Amino acid sequence: MKISTKGRYSVTALYELAQRYGEGPVSLKCVAQGQGLSENYLEQLMVPLRRAGIVQSIRGAQGGYMLAKSPAEITIGSIITTVEGPIAVVDCLLAEAGAAEQMCDKACACVTRGIWEKVCDSISQVLESITLQTLLDNDDGKENIGCAR
Repeated sequence: MKISTKGRYSVTALYELAQRYGEGPVSLKCVAQGQGLSENYLEQLMVPLRRAGIVQSIRGAQGGYMLAKSPAEITIGSIITTVEGPIAVVDCLLAEAGAAEQMCDKACACVTRGIWEKVCDSISQVLESITLQTLLDNDDGKENIGCAR
């Protein structure tokens, strides 16, 4: 399993918003500069995150994006599944989650399926146990090089 740039960039962008939590909306230009990401790509990523209620957008000259909840309430797992879909290391587990067309013919008798389920459960547990606040707490004083507020 490999997390795509959608997942990685979403976590990175929301980390930037978490650093500025409570300061009001932050422009995507500032987020892009602060984390070295493409502003155009970030615009695309914010759509599902907004729909999921993870971020909110404010229009206007002083507008931008901000977290819709506190950093302690937003897990890395919720961010990744919002932009990537269900976490699965094999296709038959995607079918079970409703993300694939059909279940494998051998799923019921598959000797290794239980292993992949445990791997997926472990990954999900780890990602759900880490919040944006966890990232902030483990920051080690990295300097924020984004736009000044």
